[in-house]
Amino acid sequence: MEQISFVGAGPGAPDLITIRGQARLRNADIVIWASSLIPEEMLSWTDANAIRLDSAEMTLEDVLEVFETNPRARIVRLHSGDPSIYGAIQEQISWCEAHQRPFEIIPGVTSISAAAAAIGRELTIPEVAQSVVTTRVARRTSRSMPESESLAYYARLGGTIAVLLSGAHPQRIVDELLAEGSQFGATTPAAVVVRATWPDEQVAMTTIADLVHTIGELGAKRTLLVLVGEALGTKDVRRSHLYSPNFSHRFRARSDPGSTSGRAKSRVNRSVR
Repeated sequence: MEQISFVGAGPGAPDLITIRGQARLRNADIVIWASSLIPEEMLSWTDANAIRLDSAEMTLEDVLEVFETNPRARIVRLHSGDPSIYGAIQEQISWCEAHQRPFEIIPGVTSISAAAAAIGRELTIPEVAQSVVTTRVARRTSRSMPESESLAYYARLGGTIAVLLSGAHPQRIVDELLAEGSQFGATTPAAVVVRATWPDEQVAMTTIADLVHTIGELGAKRTLLVLVGEALGTKDVRRSHLYSPNFSHRFRARSDPGSTSGRAKSRVNRSVR
């Protein structure tokens, strides 16, 4: 039996798929992809004779039927972003394990990484935020959300929060971010990124208090994510210990503060010719 490849397509831009993922697409006999989340240009990596099936029109049972009836086909199940984040791949993996079908998972660039790049910010700033929580608010799928994982609960912890799959409920996002005990306030920085890395990408910096208005102005409800936290707006950044002159590790000796002197000469002192 041939292996099934669960491939992360990345956030949207066709050239943000990994080289390994691109290679699997080139060799695929069958590609199952979501037209609503992945640009058609991504299929340019596939062979002209490959069968292309749009999962936007398929149920899980439809997908599994393709797996079952094509044991000798090289199948790529192409998921947006990274398959491990809201990828709905576990039920497919369980089928593979139950039917002894070999499979692999090829990671992809997440929309969170793409959004951080779009706003030009690091999400983990020393002494400001050292944790990133990925979550969502649930309405139609509320039964799938454990009670201990509400957005309001995570708001009590602070750090940086990425809210996915929730653009249709902006007021709910605000209410939970500002619930009793929250580490955030009305003026806490927020960013809204729509269709990160797509040609029609939209980016807006705002605050929690203005989040509903900002999302309304952008006019988007899908393929939208919200980033929240002080790391998005802080200007007084304390430098990381990692590259501090007085921080040594197995690859670098301690040097005089603010300089490269006081330690053995290394490649850092070599000029590019």
